[in-house]
Amino acid sequence: MLGLMQDWPLLLHRIIDHAAKFHGERKVITRSIEGPIVESNYAQIRGRALKVAQRLEQDGIKLGDRVATLAWNTWRHMEAWYGITGIGAIYHTVNPRLFPDQIIWIVNHAADRVMMVDLTFVPLLEKIADKLPTIERYIVLTDAAHMPQTTLKNAVAYEDWIAQADGDFTWKSFDENTAAGMCYTSGTTGNPKGVLYSHRSNTLHSMMAATPDAMACSSRDVILPVVPMFHANCWGLALTAPMCGATVVMPGCKMDGASIYELLDTYKVSFTAAVPTVWLMLLQDLEKTGAKLPHLKRVVIGGSACPRAMTKTFQDVYGVEVIHAWGMTEMSPLGSLCTVKPDYADLGGDALLDLQMKQGHPPFGVDMRIADDAGRDVPWDGKAFGRLKVRGPAVAKSYYKGEGAEAFEADGWFDTGDVATMDPHGYMQITDRAKDVIKSGGEWISTIDLENLAVGHPKVAEAAAIGVTHPKWDERPLLVIVLKKGESATRDDILGFMQGKVAKWWMPDDVVFVDEIPHTATGKIQKMALRKQFESYRLPGVEAAE
Repeated sequence: MLGLMQDWPLLLHRIIDHAAKFHGERKVITRSIEGPIVESNYAQIRGRALKVAQRLEQDGIKLGDRVATLAWNTWRHMEAWYGITGIGAIYHTVNPRLFPDQIIWIVNHAADRVMMVDLTFVPLLEKIADKLPTIERYIVLTDAAHMPQTTLKNAVAYEDWIAQADGDFTWKSFDENTAAGMCYTSGTTGNPKGVLYSHRSNTLHSMMAATPDAMACSSRDVILPVVPMFHANCWGLALTAPMCGATVVMPGCKMDGASIYELLDTYKVSFTAAVPTVWLMLLQDLEKTGAKLPHLKRVVIGGSACPRAMTKTFQDVYGVEVIHAWGMTEMSPLGSLCTVKPDYADLGGDALLDLQMKQGHPPFGVDMRIADDAGRDVPWDGKAFGRLKVRGPAVAKSYYKGEGAEAFEADGWFDTGDVATMDPHGYMQITDRAKDVIKSGGEWISTIDLENLAVGHPKVAEAAAIGVTHPKWDERPLLVIVLKKGESATRDDILGFMQGKVAKWWMPDDVVFVDEIPHTATGKIQKMALRKQFESYRLPGVEAAE
Protein backbone atom coordinates (compact mmCIF):
# COMPACT_ATOMS: atom_id res chain seq x y z
CA MET A 1 0.00 0.00 0.00
CA LEU A 2 1.32 3.44 -0.95
CA GLY A 3 0.79 6.61 1.03
CA LEU A 4 -1.89 9.03 -0.06
CA MET A 5 0.32 12.11 -0.32
CA GLN A 6 0.79 14.49 -3.21
CA ASP A 7 3.42 13.76 -5.82
CA TRP A 8 5.38 17.03 -5.51
CA PRO A 9 8.75 16.68 -7.27
CA LEU A 10 11.71 18.33 -5.53
CA LEU A 11 12.62 20.80 -8.30
CA LEU A 12 14.92 23.78 -7.76
CA HIS A 13 12.52 26.34 -9.18
CA ARG A 14 10.18 25.54 -6.28
CA ILE A 15 12.84 27.08 -3.99
CA ILE A 16 12.84 30.46 -5.75
CA ASP A 17 9.03 30.28 -6.08
CA HIS A 18 8.78 29.85 -2.30
CA ALA A 19 11.28 32.66 -1.64
CA ALA A 20 9.44 35.04 -3.99
CA LYS A 21 6.00 34.20 -2.58
CA PHE A 22 6.73 34.20 1.15
CA HIS A 23 9.94 36.28 1.40
CA GLY A 24 9.62 38.37 -1.74
CA GLU A 25 10.94 41.65 -0.29
CA ARG A 26 13.96 40.01 1.38
CA LYS A 27 17.05 41.61 -0.05
CA VAL A 28 19.77 40.13 -2.24
CA ILE A 29 22.62 42.65 -2.04
CA THR A 30 25.64 42.44 -4.36
CA ARG A 31 28.95 44.21 -4.71
CA SER A 32 28.68 44.27 -8.49
CA ILE A 33 31.59 43.47 -10.79
CA GLU A 34 31.17 46.98 -12.23
CA GLY A 35 31.74 48.42 -8.73
CA PRO A 36 28.53 49.80 -7.15
CA ILE A 37 26.40 47.94 -4.61
CA VAL A 38 23.22 46.61 -6.27
CA GLU A 39 20.11 45.68 -4.31
CA SER A 40 17.57 43.15 -5.55
CA ASN A 41 15.11 40.86 -3.77
CA TYR A 42 13.72 37.36 -4.16
CA ALA A 43 10.65 38.49 -6.10
CA GLN A 44 12.86 40.29 -8.61
CA ILE A 45 15.33 37.39 -8.77
CA ARG A 46 12.48 35.03 -9.66
CA GLY A 47 11.06 37.38 -12.29
CA ARG A 48 14.41 37.78 -13.98
CA ALA A 49 15.17 34.04 -13.69
CA LEU A 50 11.98 33.39 -15.65
CA LYS A 51 13.33 35.70 -18.36
CA VAL A 52 16.62 33.75 -18.37
CA ALA A 53 14.68 30.50 -18.82
CA GLN A 54 12.52 31.97 -21.57
CA ARG A 55 15.54 33.46 -23.34
CA LEU A 56 17.53 30.23 -23.18
CA GLU A 57 14.61 28.38 -24.72
CA GLN A 58 14.44 30.98 -27.50
CA ASP A 59 18.15 30.23 -28.15
CA GLY A 60 17.34 26.54 -28.53
CA ILE A 61 18.63 25.36 -25.14
CA LYS A 62 16.67 22.35 -24.00
CA LEU A 63 16.39 19.65 -21.35
CA GLY A 64 19.81 18.23 -20.50
CA ASP A 65 21.88 20.90 -22.29
CA ARG A 66 24.83 22.29 -20.35
CA VAL A 67 25.13 26.03 -19.77
CA ALA A 68 28.50 27.06 -18.33
CA THR A 69 28.98 29.92 -15.88
CA LEU A 70 32.38 31.52 -15.30
CA ALA A 71 31.31 33.99 -12.67
CA TRP A 72 31.56 35.32 -9.12
CA ASN A 73 28.80 35.41 -6.51
CA THR A 74 26.30 38.02 -7.74
CA TRP A 75 22.56 38.43 -8.09
CA ARG A 76 22.89 37.81 -11.83
CA HIS A 77 24.67 34.50 -11.24
CA MET A 78 21.88 33.45 -8.86
CA GLU A 79 19.23 34.38 -11.45
CA ALA A 80 21.12 32.39 -14.07
CA TRP A 81 21.15 29.24 -11.91
CA TYR A 82 17.39 29.27 -11.40
CA GLY A 83 16.73 30.19 -15.03
CA ILE A 84 18.96 27.43 -16.38
CA THR A 85 17.50 24.73 -14.15
CA GLY A 86 13.94 25.99 -14.69
CA ILE A 87 13.92 24.54 -18.23
CA GLY A 88 15.71 21.33 -17.27
CA ALA A 89 19.09 22.53 -18.53
CA ILE A 90 22.21 22.06 -16.39
CA TYR A 91 24.31 24.86 -14.85
CA HIS A 92 28.00 24.01 -15.13
CA THR A 93 30.06 26.16 -12.78
CA VAL A 94 33.57 26.55 -14.20
CA ASN A 95 36.28 27.38 -11.70
CA PRO A 96 38.27 30.37 -13.05
CA ARG A 97 41.21 29.46 -10.81
CA LEU A 98 41.92 26.36 -12.85
CA PHE A 99 44.70 26.46 -15.42
CA PRO A 100 43.48 27.44 -18.91
CA ASP A 101 44.20 23.92 -20.21
CA GLN A 102 41.97 22.47 -17.48
CA ILE A 103 39.18 24.93 -18.29
CA ILE A 104 39.41 23.94 -21.95
CA TRP A 105 39.30 20.28 -20.98
CA ILE A 106 36.23 20.48 -18.71
CA VAL A 107 34.19 22.76 -21.01
CA ASN A 108 34.81 20.36 -23.90
CA HIS A 109 34.22 17.29 -21.73
CA ALA A 110 30.88 18.73 -20.56
CA ALA A 111 30.07 19.88 -24.14
CA ASP A 112 28.69 23.19 -22.85
CA ARG A 113 26.55 25.04 -25.42
CA VAL A 114 26.44 28.49 -23.83
CA MET A 115 28.92 30.35 -21.60
CA MET A 116 27.76 33.02 -19.14
CA VAL A 117 30.78 35.05 -18.05
CA ASP A 118 31.61 37.93 -15.72
CA LEU A 119 33.57 40.90 -17.06
CA THR A 120 36.62 39.79 -15.06
CA PHE A 121 37.02 36.64 -17.14
CA VAL A 122 36.33 37.90 -20.67
CA PRO A 123 40.11 38.26 -21.43
CA LEU A 124 40.71 34.68 -20.20
CA LEU A 125 38.03 33.30 -22.51
CA GLU A 126 39.20 35.36 -25.49
CA LYS A 127 42.56 33.57 -25.27
CA ILE A 128 41.03 30.08 -25.32
CA ALA A 129 37.71 30.49 -27.19
CA ASP A 130 39.11 28.95 -30.38
CA LYS A 131 39.60 25.74 -28.40
CA LEU A 132 35.97 25.63 -27.17
CA PRO A 133 34.10 24.41 -30.26
CA THR A 134 30.85 23.46 -28.47
CA ILE A 135 30.17 27.00 -27.17
CA GLU A 136 27.63 28.67 -29.45
CA ARG A 137 27.37 32.01 -27.70
CA TYR A 138 28.85 34.04 -24.84
CA ILE A 139 26.56 35.99 -22.53
CA VAL A 140 28.54 38.65 -20.63
CA LEU A 141 26.96 39.27 -17.22
CA THR A 142 26.72 43.06 -17.52
CA ASP A 143 24.72 45.82 -19.18
CA ALA A 144 25.20 47.66 -22.48
CA ALA A 145 27.07 50.53 -20.82
CA HIS A 146 29.79 48.19 -19.51
CA MET A 147 29.84 45.68 -22.37
CA PRO A 148 33.43 45.41 -23.64
CA GLN A 149 34.55 45.12 -27.23
CA THR A 150 35.19 41.40 -27.55
CA THR A 151 36.07 38.73 -30.08
CA LEU A 152 33.88 36.16 -28.30
CA LYS A 153 31.40 34.39 -30.57
CA ASN A 154 27.85 35.85 -30.67
CA ALA A 155 28.65 37.83 -27.52
CA VAL A 156 25.80 39.77 -25.94
CA ALA A 157 25.34 41.77 -22.74
CA TYR A 158 23.18 39.84 -20.28
CA GLU A 159 20.81 42.76 -19.66
CA ASP A 160 20.22 43.22 -23.41
CA TRP A 161 19.76 39.48 -23.80
CA ILE A 162 17.07 39.07 -21.12
CA ALA A 163 15.36 42.27 -22.28
CA GLN A 164 14.29 40.25 -25.33
CA ALA A 165 12.06 38.11 -23.04
CA ASP A 166 8.89 39.34 -21.36
CA GLY A 167 8.98 36.84 -18.48
CA ASP A 168 5.56 35.42 -19.35
CA PHE A 169 6.88 31.91 -18.94
CA THR A 170 6.07 28.76 -16.98
CA TRP A 171 8.78 26.58 -15.48
CA LYS A 172 9.13 23.22 -17.22
CA SER A 173 8.03 20.01 -15.48
CA PHE A 174 10.26 16.95 -15.31
CA ASP A 175 11.38 14.18 -12.99
CA GLU A 176 13.11 15.33 -9.78
CA ASN A 177 16.06 13.08 -10.62
CA THR A 178 16.76 15.21 -13.71
CA ALA A 179 20.30 16.63 -13.73
CA ALA A 180 20.44 20.21 -12.41
CA GLY A 181 24.10 21.14 -11.96
CA MET A 182 27.58 20.04 -12.80
CA CYS A 183 30.86 20.72 -11.02
CA TYR A 184 34.27 19.25 -11.73
CA THR A 185 36.60 18.14 -8.97
CA SER A 186 39.88 19.97 -8.62
CA GLY A 187 41.91 16.81 -8.24
CA THR A 188 45.68 17.16 -8.04
CA THR A 189 46.24 14.10 -10.24
CA GLY A 190 44.81 13.42 -13.69
CA ASN A 191 41.99 15.34 -15.32
CA PRO A 192 39.15 16.81 -13.21
CA LYS A 193 36.11 14.55 -12.90
CA GLY A 194 32.53 15.70 -13.43
CA VAL A 195 29.97 15.45 -10.62
CA LEU A 196 26.37 15.68 -11.84
CA TYR A 197 23.83 16.88 -9.27
CA SER A 198 20.09 16.30 -9.59
CA HIS A 199 17.19 18.57 -8.61
CA ARG A 200 16.33 16.06 -5.87
CA SER A 201 19.88 15.85 -4.49
CA ASN A 202 20.38 19.64 -4.46
CA THR A 203 17.03 20.24 -2.76
CA LEU A 204 17.64 17.59 -0.09
CA HIS A 205 21.19 18.87 0.46
CA SER A 206 19.88 22.41 0.99
CA MET A 207 17.37 21.14 3.55
CA MET A 208 20.20 19.29 5.33
CA ALA A 209 22.38 22.42 5.30
CA ALA A 210 19.67 24.56 6.93
CA THR A 211 19.15 22.31 9.98
CA PRO A 212 20.17 23.59 13.45
CA ASP A 213 23.12 21.20 13.83
CA ALA A 214 24.40 22.19 10.39
CA MET A 215 24.32 25.84 9.27
CA ALA A 216 21.17 26.74 11.27
CA CYS A 217 19.90 29.17 8.61
CA SER A 218 16.65 31.11 9.03
CA SER A 219 14.79 34.11 7.63
CA ARG A 220 16.30 36.13 10.49
CA ASP A 221 19.82 35.62 9.12
CA VAL A 222 21.86 37.89 6.91
CA ILE A 223 24.10 35.47 5.00
CA LEU A 224 27.36 36.33 3.23
CA PRO A 225 28.37 33.40 1.00
CA VAL A 226 32.06 34.14 0.56
CA VAL A 227 32.57 30.59 -0.72
CA PRO A 228 32.18 30.97 -4.51
CA MET A 229 29.27 29.50 -6.44
CA PHE A 230 31.90 27.66 -8.50
CA HIS A 231 33.01 25.75 -5.37
CA ALA A 232 30.63 22.80 -5.04
CA ASN A 233 27.28 24.60 -5.12
CA CYS A 234 28.48 27.48 -2.94
CA TRP A 235 28.25 24.87 -0.14
CA GLY A 236 24.50 24.92 -0.84
CA LEU A 237 24.01 28.55 0.26
CA ALA A 238 22.68 29.89 -3.08
CA LEU A 239 19.82 27.40 -2.59
CA THR A 240 19.58 27.24 1.22
CA ALA A 241 19.35 31.02 1.74
CA PRO A 242 16.28 31.54 -0.49
CA MET A 243 14.77 28.29 0.84
CA CYS A 244 14.88 29.86 4.33
CA GLY A 245 14.10 33.40 3.19
CA ALA A 246 17.37 34.81 4.53
CA THR A 247 18.84 38.11 3.37
CA VAL A 248 21.85 37.45 1.14
CA VAL A 249 24.93 39.60 0.62
CA MET A 250 26.98 38.61 -2.44
CA PRO A 251 30.67 39.67 -2.39
CA GLY A 252 31.30 39.80 -6.15
CA CYS A 253 35.00 39.69 -7.06
CA LYS A 254 36.52 41.61 -4.12
CA MET A 255 37.64 38.94 -1.68
CA ASP A 256 40.32 40.79 0.31
CA GLY A 257 40.00 41.18 4.07
CA ALA A 258 39.02 44.86 4.02
CA SER A 259 36.29 44.33 1.41
CA ILE A 260 34.83 41.35 3.25
CA TYR A 261 34.85 43.29 6.53
CA GLU A 262 33.04 46.21 4.87
CA LEU A 263 30.17 43.91 3.86
CA LEU A 264 30.07 42.13 7.24
CA ASP A 265 29.83 45.45 9.06
CA THR A 266 27.63 47.50 6.71
CA TYR A 267 24.93 44.86 6.27
CA LYS A 268 25.13 43.36 9.78
CA VAL A 269 25.91 39.88 8.47
CA SER A 270 25.07 37.17 11.01
CA PHE A 271 26.40 34.12 9.16
CA THR A 272 29.16 33.53 6.62
CA ALA A 273 31.21 30.68 5.16
CA ALA A 274 34.53 30.27 3.35
CA VAL A 275 37.89 28.48 3.29
CA PRO A 276 40.58 29.30 5.92
CA THR A 277 42.71 31.45 3.57
CA VAL A 278 39.88 34.01 3.30
CA TRP A 279 39.51 34.25 7.08
CA LEU A 280 43.28 34.56 7.48
CA MET A 281 43.12 37.74 5.36
CA LEU A 282 40.14 39.06 7.34
CA LEU A 283 41.75 38.41 10.73
CA GLN A 284 45.00 40.06 9.63
CA ASP A 285 43.01 43.12 8.52
CA LEU A 286 41.10 43.24 11.82
CA GLU A 287 44.36 42.99 13.76
CA LYS A 288 45.73 46.00 11.89
CA THR A 289 42.62 48.18 12.18
CA GLY A 290 41.37 47.12 15.60
CA ALA A 291 37.85 46.68 14.19
CA LYS A 292 35.31 44.28 15.76
CA LEU A 293 32.58 41.95 14.48
CA PRO A 294 29.56 42.85 16.64
CA HIS A 295 26.92 41.42 14.30
CA LEU A 296 28.54 38.17 13.16
CA LYS A 297 27.26 35.13 15.07
CA ARG A 298 28.53 32.08 13.14
CA VAL A 299 31.20 31.28 10.59
CA VAL A 300 31.54 27.95 8.78
CA ILE A 301 35.12 27.12 7.88
CA GLY A 302 35.88 24.23 5.53
CA GLY A 303 37.63 23.32 2.30
CA SER A 304 40.77 22.52 4.28
CA ALA A 305 41.43 22.00 7.99
CA CYS A 306 40.72 25.05 10.15
CA PRO A 307 43.77 26.01 12.23
CA ARG A 308 43.24 25.95 15.99
CA ALA A 309 44.57 29.50 16.34
CA MET A 310 41.93 30.75 13.88
CA THR A 311 39.08 29.14 15.81
CA LYS A 312 40.42 30.53 19.09
CA THR A 313 40.79 34.06 17.67
CA PHE A 314 37.29 34.16 16.19
CA GLN A 315 35.73 32.91 19.43
CA ASP A 316 37.86 34.53 22.14
CA VAL A 317 38.60 37.89 20.49
CA TYR A 318 35.49 38.48 18.36
CA GLY A 319 32.81 36.31 20.01
CA VAL A 320 32.00 34.44 16.77
CA GLU A 321 31.10 30.74 16.89
CA VAL A 322 33.26 28.67 14.53
CA ILE A 323 31.68 25.64 12.87
CA HIS A 324 34.39 23.44 11.40
CA ALA A 325 33.00 21.62 8.36
CA TRP A 326 34.07 18.97 5.91
CA GLY A 327 32.74 17.89 2.58
CA MET A 328 33.52 17.15 -1.05
CA THR A 329 32.32 18.13 -4.50
CA GLU A 330 31.02 14.55 -4.71
CA MET A 331 28.83 15.19 -1.64
CA SER A 332 27.11 18.38 -2.86
CA PRO A 333 29.32 19.13 -0.70
CA LEU A 334 28.43 18.98 3.03
CA GLY A 335 29.56 15.85 4.88
CA SER A 336 29.92 16.89 8.51
CA LEU A 337 29.80 19.97 10.73
CA CYS A 338 31.27 20.38 14.19
CA THR A 339 28.42 21.62 16.33
CA VAL A 340 28.35 20.64 20.00
CA LYS A 341 26.21 17.66 21.06
CA PRO A 342 24.87 17.40 24.64
CA ASP A 343 27.61 14.83 25.35
CA TYR A 344 30.17 17.66 25.14
CA ALA A 345 28.03 20.57 26.41
CA ASP A 346 30.19 21.09 29.52
CA LEU A 347 33.43 21.53 27.60
CA GLY A 348 35.25 24.85 27.62
CA GLY A 349 38.71 26.29 26.99
CA ASP A 350 41.26 23.97 25.41
CA ALA A 351 39.00 20.92 25.74
CA LEU A 352 36.35 22.62 23.59
CA LEU A 353 39.00 23.67 21.07
CA ASP A 354 40.20 20.06 20.93
CA LEU A 355 36.67 19.03 19.95
CA GLN A 356 36.35 21.84 17.41
CA MET A 357 39.44 20.64 15.57
CA LYS A 358 37.36 17.64 14.53
CA GLN A 359 35.34 17.94 11.33
CA GLY A 360 32.22 17.05 13.30
CA HIS A 361 29.22 14.77 12.94
CA PRO A 362 27.16 14.19 9.79
CA PRO A 363 23.64 15.56 9.36
CA PHE A 364 20.78 13.24 8.49
CA GLY A 365 21.31 12.29 4.85
CA VAL A 366 24.99 11.42 5.23
CA ASP A 367 26.08 7.96 6.36
CA MET A 368 29.74 7.30 7.23
CA ARG A 369 32.06 4.45 8.03
CA ILE A 370 35.78 4.17 8.73
CA ALA A 371 37.38 1.04 7.29
CA ASP A 372 40.86 -0.45 7.16
CA ASP A 373 42.53 -1.55 3.92
CA ALA A 374 40.79 -4.94 4.19
CA GLY A 375 37.37 -3.25 4.37
CA ARG A 376 36.82 -3.97 8.08
CA ASP A 377 35.29 -1.26 10.31
CA VAL A 378 37.80 0.28 12.73
CA PRO A 379 36.86 1.07 16.35
CA TRP A 380 35.13 4.38 17.10
CA ASP A 381 37.67 5.37 19.74
CA GLY A 382 38.92 8.64 18.23
CA LYS A 383 42.34 7.06 17.68
CA ALA A 384 42.12 4.27 15.09
CA PHE A 385 42.76 5.53 11.55
CA GLY A 386 40.93 4.23 8.51
CA ARG A 387 39.55 5.12 5.11
CA LEU A 388 36.53 7.40 5.27
CA LYS A 389 33.59 6.15 3.19
CA VAL A 390 30.21 7.84 2.72
CA ARG A 391 26.80 7.34 1.15
CA GLY A 392 23.53 9.28 0.98
CA PRO A 393 20.95 10.96 -1.29
CA ALA A 394 23.28 13.88 -2.10
CA VAL A 395 26.40 11.71 -2.62
CA ALA A 396 27.54 10.88 -6.15
CA LYS A 397 27.09 7.30 -7.37
CA SER A 398 29.48 7.76 -10.30
CA TYR A 399 31.37 10.47 -12.16
CA TYR A 400 30.16 11.94 -15.45
CA LYS A 401 30.86 9.53 -18.30
CA GLY A 402 31.84 6.82 -15.80
CA GLU A 403 35.40 7.91 -15.09
CA GLY A 404 37.08 7.16 -11.76
CA ALA A 405 34.83 4.16 -11.13
CA GLU A 406 37.27 2.65 -8.62
CA ALA A 407 36.13 5.15 -5.94
CA PHE A 408 32.55 3.82 -6.02
CA GLU A 409 32.12 0.49 -4.30
CA ALA A 410 29.61 -2.18 -5.27
CA ASP A 411 27.77 -1.94 -1.94
CA GLY A 412 27.06 1.78 -2.45
CA TRP A 413 29.88 3.38 -0.45
CA PHE A 414 32.00 6.17 -1.95
CA ASP A 415 35.65 6.07 -0.86
CA THR A 416 36.51 9.70 -0.16
CA GLY A 417 40.27 9.20 -0.29
CA ASP A 418 40.51 10.69 3.20
CA VAL A 419 41.95 8.98 6.26
CA ALA A 420 39.96 9.68 9.44
CA THR A 421 39.04 8.66 12.97
CA MET A 422 35.61 8.52 14.61
CA ASP A 423 35.06 9.08 18.33
CA PRO A 424 32.41 7.29 20.46
CA HIS A 425 29.92 10.16 19.97
CA GLY A 426 30.13 10.12 16.18
CA TYR A 427 32.58 12.98 15.67
CA MET A 428 34.77 12.43 12.63
CA GLN A 429 38.26 13.87 12.29
CA ILE A 430 40.25 13.91 9.05
CA THR A 431 43.85 12.97 9.72
CA ASP A 432 45.03 13.08 6.11
CA ARG A 433 44.41 12.35 2.48
CA ALA A 434 45.26 8.69 1.91
CA LYS A 435 47.92 9.75 -0.58
CA ASP A 436 49.40 12.42 1.76
CA VAL A 437 49.73 10.54 5.04
CA ILE A 438 53.37 10.10 6.10
CA LYS A 439 54.27 6.44 6.57
CA SER A 440 57.20 6.22 8.96
CA GLY A 441 58.47 2.89 10.21
CA GLY A 442 55.17 1.22 9.38
CA GLU A 443 53.16 3.80 11.35
CA TRP A 444 51.10 6.73 10.05
CA ILE A 445 51.78 10.39 10.87
CA SER A 446 49.02 12.93 10.24
CA THR A 447 50.26 15.87 8.18
CA ILE A 448 47.15 17.87 9.12
CA ASP A 449 47.93 17.64 12.84
CA LEU A 450 51.49 18.85 12.23
CA GLU A 451 50.30 21.72 10.03
CA ASN A 452 47.66 22.88 12.50
CA LEU A 453 50.17 22.84 15.32
CA ALA A 454 52.76 24.80 13.32
CA VAL A 455 50.20 27.44 12.29
CA GLY A 456 49.59 28.06 15.98
CA HIS A 457 53.05 29.69 16.15
CA PRO A 458 52.46 33.47 16.22
CA LYS A 459 54.92 34.12 13.37
CA VAL A 460 53.63 31.42 10.99
CA ALA A 461 51.14 32.29 8.23
CA GLU A 462 50.90 28.85 6.60
CA ALA A 463 52.43 25.40 7.00
CA ALA A 464 52.56 22.20 5.00
CA ALA A 465 53.96 18.84 6.08
CA ILE A 466 55.16 16.24 3.57
CA GLY A 467 56.98 12.94 3.80
CA VAL A 468 60.51 12.82 2.40
CA THR A 469 62.55 9.71 1.82
CA HIS A 470 64.48 8.26 4.74
CA PRO A 471 66.76 5.19 4.42
CA LYS A 472 65.66 3.66 7.72
CA TRP A 473 62.10 4.87 8.34
CA ASP A 474 60.87 4.97 4.70
CA GLU A 475 59.53 8.52 5.20
CA ARG A 476 60.01 11.29 7.74
CA PRO A 477 58.15 14.62 8.09
CA LEU A 478 59.50 17.79 6.51
CA LEU A 479 57.72 20.99 7.56
CA VAL A 480 57.41 23.74 4.94
CA ILE A 481 56.66 27.17 6.45
CA VAL A 482 55.49 30.55 5.13
CA LEU A 483 56.09 33.24 7.73
CA LYS A 484 53.81 36.22 8.29
CA LYS A 485 54.88 39.36 6.45
CA GLY A 486 57.80 41.06 8.17
CA GLU A 487 58.42 38.20 10.62
CA SER A 488 61.52 36.04 11.01
CA ALA A 489 62.02 32.68 12.71
CA THR A 490 64.44 29.77 12.74
CA ARG A 491 64.08 26.01 12.46
CA ASP A 492 64.69 25.73 16.21
CA ASP A 493 62.01 28.35 16.97
CA ILE A 494 59.38 26.30 15.17
CA LEU A 495 60.45 22.89 16.49
CA GLY A 496 60.78 24.30 20.01
CA PHE A 497 57.20 25.57 19.82
CA MET A 498 55.97 22.11 18.72
CA GLN A 499 58.03 20.18 21.28
CA GLY A 500 55.90 18.19 23.70
CA LYS A 501 52.67 18.88 21.81
CA VAL A 502 52.85 15.77 19.58
CA ALA A 503 54.41 12.36 19.99
CA LYS A 504 58.19 12.59 19.82
CA TRP A 505 58.39 10.34 16.76
CA TRP A 506 55.89 12.61 14.94
CA MET A 507 58.20 15.64 15.27
CA PRO A 508 59.43 16.95 11.88
CA ASP A 509 63.03 16.10 11.09
CA ASP A 510 63.55 19.49 9.46
CA VAL A 511 61.92 22.84 8.68
CA VAL A 512 62.29 24.87 5.49
CA PHE A 513 61.04 28.42 4.92
CA VAL A 514 59.50 29.45 1.58
CA ASP A 515 57.81 32.57 0.19
CA GLU A 516 54.68 30.66 -0.83
CA ILE A 517 53.14 27.20 -0.82
CA PRO A 518 51.44 25.95 -4.02
CA HIS A 519 47.65 25.60 -3.88
CA THR A 520 44.99 23.93 -5.98
CA ALA A 521 42.28 25.98 -7.66
CA THR A 522 40.10 25.56 -4.57
CA GLY A 523 42.75 26.80 -2.16
CA LYS A 524 43.97 23.43 -0.89
CA ILE A 525 47.67 22.84 -0.39
CA GLN A 526 49.08 21.06 -3.43
CA LYS A 527 51.04 18.31 -1.71
CA MET A 528 51.97 16.60 -4.96
CA ALA A 529 53.72 19.76 -6.20
CA LEU A 530 55.50 20.12 -2.85
CA ARG A 531 56.69 16.51 -2.92
CA LYS A 532 58.02 17.10 -6.43
CA GLN A 533 59.75 20.30 -5.31
CA PHE A 534 61.48 18.52 -2.42
CA GLU A 535 61.96 15.08 -3.97
CA SER A 536 65.78 15.46 -3.83
CA TYR A 537 65.75 16.96 -0.35
CA ARG A 538 68.01 15.27 2.17
CA LEU A 539 67.16 15.49 5.86
CA PRO A 540 69.93 16.44 8.33
CA GLY A 541 72.20 13.48 9.05
CA VAL A 542 70.66 11.25 6.38
CA GLU A 543 73.78 11.22 4.17
CA ALA A 544 75.80 9.93 7.10
CA ALA A 545 73.21 7.21 7.69
CA GLU A 546 73.47 6.13 4.06
